[in-house]
Amino acid sequence: MKIVIKIGTSTLTYDNGCVNIRRIESLCKIVSDIKNSGHEVILVSSGAIGMGVGKLHLSDKPHDIAGKQACAAVGQCELMYTYDKLFAEYNHTVAQILLTAPDLSCDDRLPKFVNTMKWLLDYGVLPIINENDTVATEEIEFGDNDTLAARVAVSVGADMLILLSDIDGLYTADPRNDPKATLISEVFDLKMVESFGGDAGTKRGTGGMITKLKAARIATESGCDMVIINGAYPERLYEVMDGKGAGTTFYAGGKRNEK
Repeated sequence: MKIVIKIGTSTLTYDNGCVNIRRIESLCKIVSDIKNSGHEVILVSSGAIGMGVGKLHLSDKPHDIAGKQACAAVGQCELMYTYDKLFAEYNHTVAQILLTAPDLSCDDRLPKFVNTMKWLLDYGVLPIINENDTVATEEIEFGDNDTLAARVAVSVGADMLILLSDIDGLYTADPRNDPKATLISEVFDLKMVESFGGDAGTKRGTGGMITKLKAARIATESGCDMVIINGAYPERLYEVMDGKGAGTTFYAGGKRNEK
């Protein structure tokens, strides 16, 4: 199975922007184990700006584009250094790929990206993808790597897209504000749940449930199932792989698929 896993900033860092070492170590261990089991894995990782904020000892994320891009330039080095070090402990080689929106829409660039991904996977490499924040401003202004992950999943023909978020999945309302909100474990028709979107969950992240529903539409309309799980519990990736129904699963074609 070919799997794209998107990791959000809130999963990788503490509120102050510093790396959540215990969580990222657990995440890299579990992803390595999933890869060892025979699955092809691609990571789409946020976190460059957040890690840059921590590395530069700033009190908060800059509000201007240039400041955010500077943080991204610093933080991307820290992000890839951390991934390279941790995955190397489990004998996995990583590759960095920085994309802008035209790379996945331009008739000239897209085939080159797809071919590169094919060769990396054939070589057993673990590709790690992020938006090229130092030159692209659209993602920084509006979010989101959720959509990027969905477009990557479609481009490479992934079977499943897994979004690690700061929430357990899709709820009937925001569980942080509504105690009566209930988790929706399975979605067969996106039209029935599109009203449940919300804003960004944390000040470190740029996406939110609206962007995840958008990603779900992109993925499922192209035959790729999508799952949202809470990134605070990386071990839930095992539950997803074992078909135990963690988080919220969006089914391509409106039905459960046997992969």
